[in-house]
Amino acid sequence: MPEPEVSPFDAADTALLIESVRESGEIARKYFGGTYKSWDKGHGNPVTEADLAIDRRLREVLLAARPDYGWLSEETEDDPARLQKERVFVVDPIDGTVGFLKGRPHFTIVAAVVSHGRPVSAAIHNPITGQIYGATRGGGAQLDGRPIEVSRQDALDGARVLAPRHSFAETHWREPWPASMRIENRSSIAYRLALVAEGQFDAMFSLSPKHDWDLAAGDLAVHEAKGRVTAPDGAVLTFNKPQPLQRGVVGAGPRLHELLLERIRIGRS
Repeated sequence: MPEPEVSPFDAADTALLIESVRESGEIARKYFGGTYKSWDKGHGNPVTEADLAIDRRLREVLLAARPDYGWLSEETEDDPARLQKERVFVVDPIDGTVGFLKGRPHFTIVAAVVSHGRPVSAAIHNPITGQIYGATRGGGAQLDGRPIEVSRQDALDGARVLAPRHSFAETHWREPWPASMRIENRSSIAYRLALVAEGQFDAMFSLSPKHDWDLAAGDLAVHEAKGRVTAPDGAVLTFNKPQPLQRGVVGAGPRLHELLLERIRIGRS
């Protein structure tokens, strides 16, 4: 069957997001490794001056370009008016703030457009490495303008997986993990998804709740790179609901994704 045509609205939004996160990367680099204020928003959730500066800049640029869109961001007070909008910006000015605070180049600036519950345009930017991932519904995923695809790894033996260590607790899984698996992690969840989309890693997962701004852009990137992203119970993620929270996430190539879901104990019969 022929590939569906890419919506010109989605393509234009992706271009806007890519340019906006690229520009905001300059703000991140000015703060990174320097002196700035930071504080805890509660429950071990840090925020810095850089988060707020990038959030202000993205909101200013994106809503000036698309004034009829809704807005959902980690660092902006939630406005329920977004629920009445056909298209909504979903933004995390710094995903992986803990890594940013520790001087690790594992954080990203993340932006997506969500329409009818699903992401249609996305951009993920690591300002320190310079990587910019973009994705458009039906138009594929790219890294710095180059098409990318998920890996073809089809077995857990030897798989390269991004996940926090606590996600490997025996209570979560039906079977032990192969000793040959290579396990790493990155502070930014969006970056983990982007690295899976690129094929640098074969899978990622997190079995704790995550917000829409953590996942929307990476969800689209992996899907457009011919992979799969779902909740741990296999359900497709739906964004821009009244409570912008997801139960967790599993992202990988199709076969590896299936194998991971088969092993998850929580949320499955």
